[in-house]
Amino acid sequence: MSRPRKETASEQFDLFLPYIADLPMRDQREMMERPFFSLAKSKRVKPIDYTSPDSKLWVHVSANPDYGMATIWDADILIYCASMLADMARRGVNDVPRKLHLMPYDLLRAIGRPTTGRAYELLSQALDRLVATTIKTNIRAENRREATFSWLDGWTQLVDERTERSRGMTIELSNWFWEGVMMKGGVLSIDRAYFDITGGRERWLYKVARKHAGGAGEGGFAISMPVLFEKSGAEGQYRRFKFEMLKLVEKDDLPGYALSLETARDGEPMIRMRRVDGKGGAEKGLPASPAANEDEMEQAIDRAFATPRAPLPTEAATPPKAPARPRKVTATAAARTAVSPGKPAASQAVSATSPAAHPGAPNEPVVDASHLIRRTVIGLSEAATRGFMTDETIDHLRRTCPGWDLHALHAEFERWIAASPDRTPADWQRAFVGWVKRHHEKHGRNLRG
Repeated sequence: MSRPRKETASEQFDLFLPYIADLPMRDQREMMERPFFSLAKSKRVKPIDYTSPDSKLWVHVSANPDYGMATIWDADILIYCASMLADMARRGVNDVPRKLHLMPYDLLRAIGRPTTGRAYELLSQALDRLVATTIKTNIRAENRREATFSWLDGWTQLVDERTERSRGMTIELSNWFWEGVMMKGGVLSIDRAYFDITGGRERWLYKVARKHAGGAGEGGFAISMPVLFEKSGAEGQYRRFKFEMLKLVEKDDLPGYALSLETARDGEPMIRMRRVDGKGGAEKGLPASPAANEDEMEQAIDRAFATPRAPLPTEAATPPKAPARPRKVTATAAARTAVSPGKPAASQAVSATSPAAHPGAPNEPVVDASHLIRRTVIGLSEAATRGFMTDETIDHLRRTCPGWDLHALHAEFERWIAASPDRTPADWQRAFVGWVKRHHEKHGRNLRG
């Protein structure tokens, strides 16, 4: 692989100059979920081969023998880039770019590294590994075909042509990574204390805890040791991995998360992770999604898919007739539908919109404007969550249908929806919850312990 060339200042293009003050740090969800990086500080050339427990998703990571595989410390650069992209999107920047211009000094400070000459040299080596590492996966690949990419498409040093001093660098992100950050729900906030973790397996375990237990409530999240081993992509034997994980649980010094030991059904140990704000220097305001209202969710499952809607009270009370002339909905008309204390809302809706409720009024229904507005707002809210899983949905399903790879099930759900035009969810999240629960009832006995 060729070394990055140096551009002179006269070759500069339109640059985005980021800032780092109070920049919330974000990590890409799928990078936290799957084994994409080496956990060792020594050079790794042995590939990572991972298949999800349900055998539907797979990841293959191969290293360039000259540079070695990208490490979990190299991934800090991607976290910084994801944080920049997420911040630009939050501020409404149009056309968030894949090619970023940044100052190495800012990057090193943001990820908790020194700014010495040696640090700049190590940064250059990390960027080379991110370019040289090749990933093949069917995660987010259309029709289950594989996608092949490197984390970075390239990077370039920018130097002053007079002084030969650095003027920053450009980093061109891969399209797969960029799309993963920009998709709805594509990133999760992380504690800045994460960058103080020195061990590779501790860093990876933090990502697992943040991904699975960050919004799981007081009960946290438990995962069996064999599954944890498969998700790590770590070299070596399971026995060694298990020994090291037990030591980490005993130390229990992950920032923001408490670790405890349990026993799975097959007798293997399980690690339970619970969020503890402020622990080990972690932030106290790290966003964690509250658990969804389970009763409300359960009641809504059967109403999830669009069916011929029940007629509104005005439609039920008025027989079909020729189209009436257009009329205005006034504030006075809407106010007549206000709910009075102590009286059932449904009966008021009928009485308020019935022609009999307004003697002398024209023989046409009074439109319940507040009801229509409320229906429209709810519809927009539900449509905004189409095509991805909210944290509330993930938390609910992990409590009620444990053990499944929800991302794989969600991809299967989307294919099932796309297979028939009649399958149009009125509420994507509730439809997915109902679909998973039915899947769990049919196939739950096949899950590995």
